[in-house]
Amino acid sequence: MSEWLVLALAMAAACVVVIIITFLRERSASEDEDPSETPDVIEYMTMWIGVVYAIVLGLAIAGVWEARSAAQDHVQAEAQALHEVSERVQAYPPDARDRIRADVNAYVSQVVDVEWKTMADHEKLTQRGTDLLDRIRQDVTAYQPKTDFQAQAYQPLVEQVAAADQARNARADSTGATMPSVVWFGLLAGGVITIGMVFALQIRRTTRELILAGLFSALIAFLLFLIWDFDAPYSRGITASAQPFLNLFPHIKD
Repeated sequence: MSEWLVLALAMAAACVVVIIITFLRERSASEDEDPSETPDVIEYMTMWIGVVYAIVLGLAIAGVWEARSAAQDHVQAEAQALHEVSERVQAYPPDARDRIRADVNAYVSQVVDVEWKTMADHEKLTQRGTDLLDRIRQDVTAYQPKTDFQAQAYQPLVEQVAAADQARNARADSTGATMPSVVWFGLLAGGVITIGMVFALQIRRTTRELILAGLFSALIAFLLFLIWDFDAPYSRGITASAQPFLNLFPHIKD
């Protein structure tokens, strides 16, 4: 099922629930009930509950967006480090240069064609990708420079491989959800309480009140969906992409 279809259904369900509860409450209300007699303290509490929940939602959205941006930065750092390895190895003899570049291309192909789908489906990296990166490290570190020019290129190459490995590990740590379960419990419970306080104000069946209550509930459903969508940077909706690899290694697309 499409995630946008899930969003539409969630928003519609939130509106329907509000309307159904309002109608049921209207039918069970006593004839002498006056909605204008809502105590001021309830209105005051409802206002502050809404303010506090809005702050919590804002912080949650900012947190998952920051995690998503950091995940994209890890991809960019990994791709850039591998690109530097592929370029700096120009100082090596043809046989060593071609071997290292072939290993880098094999690793990038594995990441783009196989590993990205594995991260989305299973929230983990592939052992094949780890083995290919280890092969790159072995090829780079095992080479013994024969000239001063090669010696000057050796240490930067080792550092770039280490940077790629570090970025890969950071990418591995970002494959799963970033929001703890207890936070999700607070967000969902807060949403129920916030919407529930609408009924504490004795909402009636007027068209204006129903529309406002429905839109308010749909907005909360949308914001919760947005947090859920950003929560797994490589798996859902607006995800971190492998585009940096494709930009720096355009021949991989062929």
